[in-house]
Amino acid sequence: MSRIIRLGFVAQFLLIVITTVNAPAQPLQLRYCQAYSAARSIFSLPIAIAQSQKFFARQGLDFKLVVPIPGGSDKMIDALHDDTCELTHVAAPFLIRANLNGSDAVAIAAEFTNPIYSLVVKPEIKTYADLKGKLIGLADEAGTITISMRKLFAQNGLKDDDFRVKIIEGTPTRWSCLKRGECDAVPLGQPQDLLALKEGYRVLGISNDAVPDFLYTVTAARRSWAETHANIVERYIRGLAAAFKFIRDPKNRKSIAKTITATTDSPADISEQTLKLFFEPERNVLPFAGEINPKGMAQVIAFMAEAGTVKAPLPAPERFLDLRYLQSALPK
Repeated sequence: MSRIIRLGFVAQFLLIVITTVNAPAQPLQLRYCQAYSAARSIFSLPIAIAQSQKFFARQGLDFKLVVPIPGGSDKMIDALHDDTCELTHVAAPFLIRANLNGSDAVAIAAEFTNPIYSLVVKPEIKTYADLKGKLIGLADEAGTITISMRKLFAQNGLKDDDFRVKIIEGTPTRWSCLKRGECDAVPLGQPQDLLALKEGYRVLGISNDAVPDFLYTVTAARRSWAETHANIVERYIRGLAAAFKFIRDPKNRKSIAKTITATTDSPADISEQTLKLFFEPERNVLPFAGEINPKGMAQVIAFMAEAGTVKAPLPAPERFLDLRYLQSALPK
């Protein structure tokens, strides 16, 4: 083989090596499930910001949002088991219930910690006593919304048999029931509760009056999947943490308000009021970086026990958490 030919082979080899080294790494695919009611609510905000600001993309993730997921909140965990997605948005009580029924799903990050749900009533209802005999649209009996509302009723002298109940999933759907006149009172999150006030409805109380620090919605994964995909989980957590940092920065309020308006179809002034409600003063509605306080999960378990959906002896909160990825992904 001539020297020129050999040099040609060497040059080709070096070109292949250089091209391979400099080639951008292929993004890691990740599917995240969200129910339609959540996707059109304030509770989609962290994910919406992470997507719009490309925080997941910067972590090398090809992030796919899978919506809508039909059915109730339990379907969110089913989606992890039927290969619809690898991560899912879910309220803590439904994660607990699924885990106790045999799922290996666990929370890997917090999305909303202590949400504000307003008890919104028709204009003519002025006191809790006025709710006696009335129809109240509540969420799933096992969920934190209904648990906190029932505690709010009890604090204000209402017993369970003092009013009628209709189970309605999703803040937008409960808001529609109130506007139609079918429901006399409903718990609403933002921005619907602020819209209701604007339209002349009343707010009798808020969930935070009855519920201490809590853990409301989380990102869940199957423990078995997370253990074999720790790199993807940690990248997701870093992207989510960047979204929370962005949301909490006052300089970004206008941008975040636009995202809320686009997601929830609420007016700009209502979106801005929502952010003021969260942060002026700080109400611990959102985590700082996706962190999970086990005490918040313990409180969920305690409330579920009060509602009769979890039996003694009560499970430890750690059963439903896997904090290893938060600890390894986020700087100390």
